[in-house]
Amino acid sequence: MHAANRLHNVSEYYFSEKLREIQTLKSQGKPIINLGIGNPDLPPPAQAVQAIQNAVNELNKHGYQPYKGLPELRNAIAQFYQKHYQVSLNSESEILPLFGAKEGIMHLSMAYLNKDDQVLVPNPGYASYSSITNLVEAEIVTYDLDENNGWQPDFDALEQLDLTKVKIMWVNYPNMPTGGKSTTELFEKLIAFGIKHQVLIVNDNPYSFILTEKPLSILSVKGAKKTAVELNSLSKTFNMAGWRVGMLTGNKDVIENALKVKSNMDSGMFYGLQIGAIAALNSENGWFESINSHYIKRREIVWKMADQLGLKYDKSAEGFFVWCKITNGKTSHEMSDYLLYEHDVFVTPGSIFGSKGDNYIRFSLCVDEKQLEEVLNRLN
Repeated sequence: MHAANRLHNVSEYYFSEKLREIQTLKSQGKPIINLGIGNPDLPPPAQAVQAIQNAVNELNKHGYQPYKGLPELRNAIAQFYQKHYQVSLNSESEILPLFGAKEGIMHLSMAYLNKDDQVLVPNPGYASYSSITNLVEAEIVTYDLDENNGWQPDFDALEQLDLTKVKIMWVNYPNMPTGGKSTTELFEKLIAFGIKHQVLIVNDNPYSFILTEKPLSILSVKGAKKTAVELNSLSKTFNMAGWRVGMLTGNKDVIENALKVKSNMDSGMFYGLQIGAIAALNSENGWFESINSHYIKRREIVWKMADQLGLKYDKSAEGFFVWCKITNGKTSHEMSDYLLYEHDVFVTPGSIFGSKGDNYIRFSLCVDEKQLEEVLNRLN
């Protein structure tokens, strides 16, 4: 029994493999503190938890749900986008609820990519952009992000490429892993690029409320819906990563094509999850101030860790990671292993996000202050 050829260029997700090693070390008595994973440890909004609890007890709500999600959920998403991003969305045709934003990467890839089509993938960037491109047997064309350019695409370099086979461009602002900021000017350039070259621009936008000056959506730019869609998620915004609730928004034709894929892969999201998601989306603005107050304190401690290790970092970066440049000549894997085996601390090596990340490591802020102080003490 031979696996499909598409698996030849795809390996197990890095964190899946590394977490097994960390669990083994813990079973041997090692007091490992995990600063590698972006897994929110803070609780979801209380009203969301109460809403799902109430929904579980409703009669006749445990069967299949609409493939497009409840109309009430799509309306809540539309209201959320209008309130926080000043983006008007048609809840019937421009919104598709997802089981987390990650599945949207697969749905869009299956909907638009044929074998040997090309995809623009950021380097460094989220590993799933590359792995899913490989799974659908399309061709990866990387574009470099550089700290000297604010971790934004070099549009002059992009224009020098042969773009005739490019179908999708993955972008991710606020950027993960680098913390590069989203700006209206950047989004305007991306939309102009997409329209000019007939490329679908997909902005992956789960971090827009975490330590940002102002939440932005690429859909707020004039003409965006001609060429762009946006993936978003409740995972980071509302500490609901395990609930797996996300959304695809924007161009109605793209939404329709993604639905053709999705409706053949699942049978709708559980009613209770949708009701809980609605409650979360209706949270007051004080919610974001509350979660960011924790991340601000945590980031201060991580900055002290970075100083202790002689790392360089950008204090204006957004999102709940701290992206640090290594200055002692070690590679990212060497630095990560040093911290793991010498200090019982796991941080993510930047090279898993691409070759341009090999001189960096990434710290997560999804660990409470007590554990972060413990890490700082170990380093001291």
